[in-house]
Amino acid sequence: MTKQRKASIEYLANCKQFHLSNKHISYIFCVSEDGKLLQLYYGKKVPQEKSYTHLIEQHYRQQAPCRKKDDLLYSLDSLKQELPEYGTSDYRHPAIRLRQPNGSAISELVYSFHKIKAGKESLPGLPATYTEEPLEAETLKVCLKDELTGVVVEVMYAIFSDLPVITRNVNVINQGSENIFLTHLMSLNLDLPDSNYEWLQLSGAWGRERHVKKRTLQQGIQSIESTRGISSPQQNPFVALARAETTEFSGEVIGATLVYSGNFLVQAEVDTFDVTRLQLGINPFNFEWKLAPKETFVSPEAVLVYSDQGLNGMSQTFHTLFRKHLVRGEWRDRERPVLINNWEATYFDFNEDKLLAIAEKAQQVGVELFVLDDGWFGQRTHEKAGLGDWYVNKDRLPDGMGALANKIRGLGLKFGLWFEPEMINLDSDLYRKHPDWMLHTPNRKASHGRHQYVLNYANPEVVDNIFQQMCLVIDDSKLQYIKWDMNRVLSEVYAVNLPADQQGEVFHRYVLGVYDLYERLTTKYPNILFESCSSGGGRFDAGMLYYAPQAWTSDDTDAVERLKIQYGTSFLYPLSSMGSHVSVIPNHQTNRLVPLDTRANVAYFGTFGYELDLSKLSADEITEIKEQIAFFKKYQSVFHNGTFYRIQSPFEKNRTETSWMVVSEDQTIAIAGYYKMLNEVNRSFHRMKLQGLKADWDYVIDGHVHSGAELMYAGLVSSDASSGFLIDQSPLPPTHDYDSRLWVIEKA
Repeated sequence: MTKQRKASIEYLANCKQFHLSNKHISYIFCVSEDGKLLQLYYGKKVPQEKSYTHLIEQHYRQQAPCRKKDDLLYSLDSLKQELPEYGTSDYRHPAIRLRQPNGSAISELVYSFHKIKAGKESLPGLPATYTEEPLEAETLKVCLKDELTGVVVEVMYAIFSDLPVITRNVNVINQGSENIFLTHLMSLNLDLPDSNYEWLQLSGAWGRERHVKKRTLQQGIQSIESTRGISSPQQNPFVALARAETTEFSGEVIGATLVYSGNFLVQAEVDTFDVTRLQLGINPFNFEWKLAPKETFVSPEAVLVYSDQGLNGMSQTFHTLFRKHLVRGEWRDRERPVLINNWEATYFDFNEDKLLAIAEKAQQVGVELFVLDDGWFGQRTHEKAGLGDWYVNKDRLPDGMGALANKIRGLGLKFGLWFEPEMINLDSDLYRKHPDWMLHTPNRKASHGRHQYVLNYANPEVVDNIFQQMCLVIDDSKLQYIKWDMNRVLSEVYAVNLPADQQGEVFHRYVLGVYDLYERLTTKYPNILFESCSSGGGRFDAGMLYYAPQAWTSDDTDAVERLKIQYGTSFLYPLSSMGSHVSVIPNHQTNRLVPLDTRANVAYFGTFGYELDLSKLSADEITEIKEQIAFFKKYQSVFHNGTFYRIQSPFEKNRTETSWMVVSEDQTIAIAGYYKMLNEVNRSFHRMKLQGLKADWDYVIDGHVHSGAELMYAGLVSSDASSGFLIDQSPLPPTHDYDSRLWVIEKA
């Protein structure tokens, strides 16, 4: 029996219309009489085999330059487009800008031909979503050409079969005889017919990454960006445009992200006629790419998601897409080991005996992976030395890394190491030998961050050297896990290996160098579990997930702060990608004292692990940790593969509660978490309306049977002992600040 295509790309030749659709969505555009791509519709699925060109509206606009002689109606300034150019009657921000040798930045890209094929193409040198079978997606390539310069532009679309997802990127090919300079290229341009949207972004700083921020779209430009060389903790390369009436569970929302780890721009421009132009791409700030004849530039991939099931619906689509079509390799579907990291237990103060003592205790409580963090290499006894020298410090580990790794594995644990391969200290053998390998501007002072500097990953020699150094350590110790850190942003961005007319390429070439090193390491060592990190969540983006299936969500390990961080992160990224650990108290970032059970109840909704010295815990705490690890191992597949629902937001005004839940794929098991920041006196009664259950099934909670309908529509009673006066006869335990509760809901 022949399998039927679930995604379809239809071309109607009579009206030159393209219609990308599956059971969820339609994306429609056409070719105008003069070869421009005009946007017609994006949203919930509409019928195919029908022309929608009547949705093009043209009226005379005062002061609008017109494209045709004696025609006062046809101006690109009032038309919705797929790849707008500036200066030929459209005065909104363009999606592409090319500069010719004579200084002109005017181009005239017109339709040449198109191709439709099953499956989805990879992007050379860049991360991108993928398919394992051709039937999982369909791809459209629309080729445009500028006759004067010979530049060819390929606008690439892919639509997934079972998800409301469209991806897009743009390839620019110089088929002319002169150099062309690309100064602006957006991977996605989506012109929407109105501006009735609320803009939602994920913003913050070190230690408070991906907090939810909202504002209503207005005429003018709303944007977020990074100019730091990484996606950054300040802004995440993601935006959601939600209708005013949209909630977590109902209403329309469009979500978009860039599969990229460098400087980005996300922008919505609302014109004077309330058309919204949404754009995502490499930030044009300090960007310019020299395209010699026959050369090609490939833009990063943009991902576009539509949901009519609210913000949770959008997020669940991203989660499924990233888990099944972005994360790759052996660890995509495998359960991740529960780890312990020595950093907050020892910092730089360790030796082999101290590490083995932590590992022995960890094995006794059920930990599966021991990770040695910063300080094991070169002369790294403090922050001012050693980065760039990836050989073992024999003063600390006299028998070498291989011997320590064998001893750790002899205890029954896996062994992992921390690296910061993009950085260098001035006090290092690598700097003394190759001072020119550091990013720096000639004859200018270089700025440091945390006493360290950035290697020039735009130079392939640098990437080769670090790759060779890392391979020696990996082979010697037979590593099973690598934490890849990156603790400062780029400054004095200049590459001495590139000529003057290519310095605008350094930011992007740096990111390509990082991707190249990741690709070489993950190819050579497919069994290693990589976790990305950038001072915590400074480079938590879809590009990194292509190489490392999990990321350290934040250096802030305080459970109370993590509620906001993990809640915000979940708008885009699945639980299986969020590095989340139980840490020591008083917390090293906030000095807050949070109960051990609450620390675990937050960390369960992630990869789960520990950042503390187990030898300093009481016998009762050790017993509790054993129970925590056993609980997580039992339900890990639910946390990592289930459907996640946000229920109560910590970002709402005066909100002191947060709640969320995850439901197994077969809906037989669910785990709900409820978190209260401050205790109250004689508070109101509370119920938590659960999500994702089968209404006509019965479920057991704490020995009591409830229907799915009751739990979702009437709600689960979440009142605690503070809803009343604390007396000995109270059926519930006393409550306290930073309290939490976890419910396991199982099919009867």
